[in-house]
Amino acid sequence: MRNDELVAAQAYVRLLEATRAALADPDESPLYLPLLASPMAEADGALQRAGLCGNEARFFDLVRTLQPSMSGSGC
Repeated sequence: MRNDELVAAQAYVRLLEATRAALADPDESPLYLPLLASPMAEADGALQRAGLCGNEARFFDLVRTLQPSMSGSGC
């Protein structure tokens, strides 16, 4: 995995974790959703720099390498 690909996968994982935290309490979600703007921008920029926009299969392979629990196996 190239460094720019690693950065993109890590940014996506951070975005996913931030999103899960923001949506954990449906009553409080509206307060926290604006906090996702920064992680979304980070992930978007990292994807573009790594040349992964439009190459979702490669990107998610990288994410699964970084975060095996995202394999969809439910483990």
